[in-house]
Amino acid sequence: MSTIVTACWFSKLDPDVYMRVGISQGTPRGIAGYRKYTRLNPGPWFARVSAAEYRARYFAEILQPLDPEAVVTDLLKLGDGRVPALCCWEPSTGPAWCHRGFVASWLKDELNFDVFEVGQEHEGCGWEHPKIPSPFRKLRGDLFGQ
Repeated sequence: MSTIVTACWFSKLDPDVYMRVGISQGTPRGIAGYRKYTRLNPGPWFARVSAAEYRARYFAEILQPLDPEAVVTDLLKLGDGRVPALCCWEPSTGPAWCHRGFVASWLKDELNFDVFEVGQEHEGCGWEHPKIPSPFRKLRGDLFGQ
């Protein structure tokens, strides 16, 4: 099992195993017992730009200034002995993409740290993460020259 995962706010997560950590602009009503890590929240432009601009801005403005090792340390502390589940609004399944895929790819690129989507582990991590926008998603064959 990965020591950090991603999930939709509404994913069914065992609270004995996972600690929900919000990385979204807002949090849903009726969900209790979560933490927030606002340093990974998208910018105010998040709902107004194309996937390409979102990717460029999220990496340049949000991720690049961060130390990935410090982020992992912070997230594990927030987990308080449980697996931090980085949560935001996009459903885990379906075609919609989400910035939590970019977090997973960034941690893979920077630290070779695997972050999978809960219930979608078979899809992969890093640039294979299921919440990466399709134009940017690397397929297994692309990664291994097949």
